[in-house]
Amino acid sequence: MLIIVESPAKAKTISQILSGFKEFQGSYVRASKGHIRVISDTNKTVDGKKLEISGIDIDNNFNPIYDIDESKRDVILELKKLAKNSDVILFATDEDREGEAISWHLSEILGIKDKSQVKRMVFHEITKNAILKAIKEPRDLDLNLVAAQKARQVLDKLVGYKLSPILWKTLGNYSLSAGRVQSPALRLICGREGEINIFVPQEYWEIRGKFVPFSSGISINKPNSQRTTSTDFEKLIQAFDSQRLLPV
Repeated sequence: MLIIVESPAKAKTISQILSGFKEFQGSYVRASKGHIRVISDTNKTVDGKKLEISGIDIDNNFNPIYDIDESKRDVILELKKLAKNSDVILFATDEDREGEAISWHLSEILGIKDKSQVKRMVFHEITKNAILKAIKEPRDLDLNLVAAQKARQVLDKLVGYKLSPILWKTLGNYSLSAGRVQSPALRLICGREGEINIFVPQEYWEIRGKFVPFSSGISINKPNSQRTTSTDFEKLIQAFDSQRLLPV
């Protein structure tokens, strides 16, 4: 059995826990040390087609193209060797979209043909009981979480590559960057501020009341979206002047 976590410290602790159990003798616990692949910064073509942004095939559903993180090549080589000698591979990366994506990338790059060997183990504390329970109750990879992480990566690159150069050119500050969250948030704030600046206050009245059926057929339907001016209010009061009003 091969268990892969993100942190070397976590790998060491789990290894110590499992060393006390005979059934786990010969098992391995190793760390990926975070992400092992990144969206390519050098791949600018796909099937002879030039990419508008390196590493992202915009015309193919924004499909990302990955490169191995050069600093993780030795880690990957070791994991591949251990995976070949393991009947079960358990990915114990963090339980969030980044952790799920790391597990998916590992499953892709380790060259495991029999996908039934690959499972995901999840725990929320590094204790003996929690680790044993996670090993006994593995699950499949959550591909929805993986897709969410891919979308986050692609958006980061699309927004950063397109908008950051505009900031540099406009403001002359090359330390600035545009983000997928801060940029649209700033746009919303600026748009709202513009609406506030051109707003012209207008007095209005809100009418609430309970009325007996009208013989005169006067309609008093005033949706919340409609605001009654003082002139409209006076007209309504005159129309209701001869009607019987109930106390509210």
